[in-house]
Amino acid sequence: MAKMYYDKDADMNTISGKKVAIIGYGIQGRGQALNLRDSGVTVLVSELEGTVNYEQAVKDGFSVLSAEEAAKQADIIQVLTQDHVQGAVYKNTIENNLKEGDSLVFSHGFNIHFKQIVPPENVDVFMVAPKGPGALVREMYEQGKGVPCLIAVFQDFSGKAKDKALAYAKALGGTRAGVIETTFKEETETDLFGEQAVLCGGASELIKAGFDTLVDAGYQPEIAYFECLHELKLITDLVYKYGISGMRSRVSDTAEYGDITRGKRIVGPQTREEMKKILGEIQSGSFADEWIKENKEGRPNYNKITEEEKQHRIEKVGKELRGMMPWME
Repeated sequence: MAKMYYDKDADMNTISGKKVAIIGYGIQGRGQALNLRDSGVTVLVSELEGTVNYEQAVKDGFSVLSAEEAAKQADIIQVLTQDHVQGAVYKNTIENNLKEGDSLVFSHGFNIHFKQIVPPENVDVFMVAPKGPGALVREMYEQGKGVPCLIAVFQDFSGKAKDKALAYAKALGGTRAGVIETTFKEETETDLFGEQAVLCGGASELIKAGFDTLVDAGYQPEIAYFECLHELKLITDLVYKYGISGMRSRVSDTAEYGDITRGKRIVGPQTREEMKKILGEIQSGSFADEWIKENKEGRPNYNKITEEEKQHRIEKVGKELRGMMPWME
């Protein structure tokens, strides 16, 4: 079992008096910036002028700086732009403004692990990754609670990188819930695998396959949508709150029997073998190479496939049905 760290294990004095730059004021950036500020940390925010996020940062009371200026002034630099632009942001605005003893912080390990960012040896590099979206990180903090976090140390120049990571997590409220130590490699590879095989890739294809099976068999698309997509939230909410066994005990006996006797026919040996292949592509770096190349070439496959997916019949019927559900607005 992983060791858990809580409030008593983290000392805010480790980052007291230091300036933290949040590079990217998106949902995660906003949540972290506000929590850090409310925890007494001096926060500098960088966002592109003229964007919605820039306006939000100003509205939240921050004097928004350029990434260069924020990096120059800060002691701790948290990079929260999207994965595919972090390398360029680092190279163009952060790298030349790093001082000996500074800390580079990430909430996802992709660019460090796959060497899109290669930091100098005289800085600390660590990760603090809340396991929830920025809005939830903020909401739980305001309620006096917290969202669990992962921490990892990639480079410990000061000898205090782990202490800084725990202090940063505490400032976010993470140590109220619990913090688990990992590595950049483990966080990156498991995160990508979860997205591809289960949470996004696996789930979306399973939904479409179920929908297509029913519609192709002559059932109404609206009914298929409700049974294969709409009601999925009920099940995932139960799993989220009670675990798989807890979900099974809260659905009908008919549903539970169908689950335990048919589920393995859907996710059988072939699917599990394909999952291993996907994990292998992540571990070898071939997926990262593919995604980096895709971005450099202007995303031809990404754009083509995204447009094709938008034309699936489940999208048309789903849009119409969601229009009947005012609680989703």
